[in-house]
Amino acid sequence: MPTLTLKNVPEELVARLKQEAAQNRRSLNQETLARLEQSLAVRWPSGTEKVELIRRIQARFADVEPIDETFLRHAKAHGRP
Repeated sequence: MPTLTLKNVPEELVARLKQEAAQNRRSLNQETLARLEQSLAVRWPSGTEKVELIRRIQARFADVEPIDETFLRHAKAHGRP
């Protein structure tokens, strides 16, 4: 299995990892691997997927008029419709 070496790790981060490792009854290496695996398990949408999501949201609200200053003044003075 490959080995990974980290350099210039802040002391505070190492201390926090050691504390978490102890609480989870893991070695420092096990805790670091578990956290690295957990962080990579989340799949973030690609840029293209984000753009498509924004376009779908915009399409849902295409018929809604934008909020302007007049609407905001009325809402502040009279509450919600």
